[in-house]
Order: sequence, then C-alpha cells, then structure tokens
Amino acid sequence: MDSFEALVRLLLEKDGHWTRQSEKVNLSKIEKCATGKPSIPRPEIDVVAFRPSDNKIIAMEVKSLLDSPGVKADHLAKEFETTEGNYKLFTCKNYREIVFQRMLHDYRKEGLADANTQIQLGLAAGKIYSKDEPRLTLLFHERDWLLWSPSLLAKKATALSEIGYENDPFVLLAKLLVRNTL
Repeated sequence: MDSFEALVRLLLEKDGHWTRQSEKVNLSKIEKCATGKPSIPRPEIDVVAFRPSDNKIIAMEVKSLLDSPGVKADHLAKEFETTEGNYKLFTCKNYREIVFQRMLHDYRKEGLADANTQIQLGLAAGKIYSKDEPRLTLLFHERDWLLWSPSLLAKKATALSEIGYENDPFVLLAKLLVRNTL
C-alpha cells in the first residue's frame, strides 16, 4: 500500500535516513537463474533507507494488513530453497543474498555505498496476528532483522505531532489527533 509505505518512509527520514520508495533491484539473467526462478520479475523493496553515520542500508518491507489477521510469525519463520509466498526476502536466504549483493553492487557503482556498507532486512507491520508479536520479536532478534511493530509505529507517528509545522498530511494528522484527544 503506497500510503503506508509513504508513512514508513517519512518516519525513517525523521530518524535521519535518506530514503527511496518502491526500489527496483535489477538482477541479471544469471542472478535470476541463481535464485532458482529465472523468470521472476525484478524484486522491489518497499522502502530503502540509509543513514551515513551507521553506514547501513535498511531494506524495509512494509505490510499494513490493518483489516486482516495481520502478519503471522509462521509465515516469516519458514525457510524455502526458492522464493515462495509474500515474504520472499525473509524466507529464502539464497534469494535475499542475491538481491542484497546486487543492491550493494549497484549502490557502490552509484557512489551511494562503500565496501563496508551492510544491508539489514526490516519489516514495518501495521498489524501482527493475535499473540505472535513476542515470537516475531525473538525471530527478528535472532536473525538480526529490524521489526517495527504496530506499537512502535504508533509511537513514531505520534512523535510527528511534536515537530514544527510541515505541510505533510501525516504530520498534520498526528497534530490533530494528539492535540484533540479527550
């Protein structure tokens, strides 16, 4: 969902990151074959964020799932040899490594990364299934992934109400909601 991606992008920018939304990764034919699915379309990362002081790129997948059961831990804990399902970067290590190697190669070529730049996979989830949040938190910690849970997203969005005036719909909405809560 573009609007939710735009919100996550803004929150990353407010945390000091440079961002790109809907970033396509241009895998070569050889790289596509190496994923086990030679005819896959170009991978797309919902939001890519980079903070120079960290020298780390965050490849953030964004799932609102607000009117659904939410992100399920079982869907992210699975591991596949080839890409499957809605969480390909999380569930297929080979695919993830190929995509991230290509991203780093291309960013280095553009002067946007150096030999020490690392990529961290992340997920911004608008809703997490029932009682799966502790399990997801542990899984993400074990795999060195970044999880922005619904409660963390709400805190970050609420913090938008504290910044100076900006003609941004998310900032304006945060100010209205926080200042007019009974």
